Amino acid sequence: MKAKPSRHSGEVVLELNRRDEPLLAAGSNPTASLFRLKKILVPIDFSDCAKKALQYAIPLARHHQAAITLLYVASRPNYSGSEFTGLDYPALEADLVATGEKDLCALAEKEVQASVPVETLVRAGLPVVEIIDAAKSLKSDLIVISTHGRTGLKHVFLGSVAEHVVRAAPCPVLVVRESEHEFV
Repeated sequence: MKAKPSRHSGEVVLELNRRDEPLLAAGSNPTASLFRLKKILVPIDFSDCAKKALQYAIPLARHHQAAITLLYVASRPNYSGSEFTGLDYPALEADLVATGEKDLCALAEKEVQASVPVETLVRAGLPVVEIIDAAKSLKSDLIVISTHGRTGLKHVFLGSVAEHVVRAAPCPVLVVRESEHEFV
């Protein structure tokens, strides 16, 4: 871009090249920016804290005209024990997935209410692995995840899905704490 003086006092003429076009587009639309979200992944475990994370994701999606994918991971049942326990683990897992699909669709309908495009996805497995895999396969631009903020022994024994997701995520992660001041 070059600025040259014009014939009129106090005015300049700008000469633009093709590579200057993005600057003009951003200037004409105040909400346009280089930061653009298209796909937001929100892992849901149906806790109040996870619903709070969804309440953060909805305005973000609306502002950026992005789509939300709600992901529920049905944790695989513990297969330890003997063959004589009488439990049908594959049927139990299928039941967890079916229940998760039904509950996730109901949550999407109740909380999102068609204010932004929303999809639901249910997987079975380890939550951290499935969240990271879903973010990669969906090419998510952002993950909005909740954390219960456990510390001490609870953190040691229960771990933190959010912490592991932050470490391995293929995209930025917004972590919403259970107890914090609100800004949404």
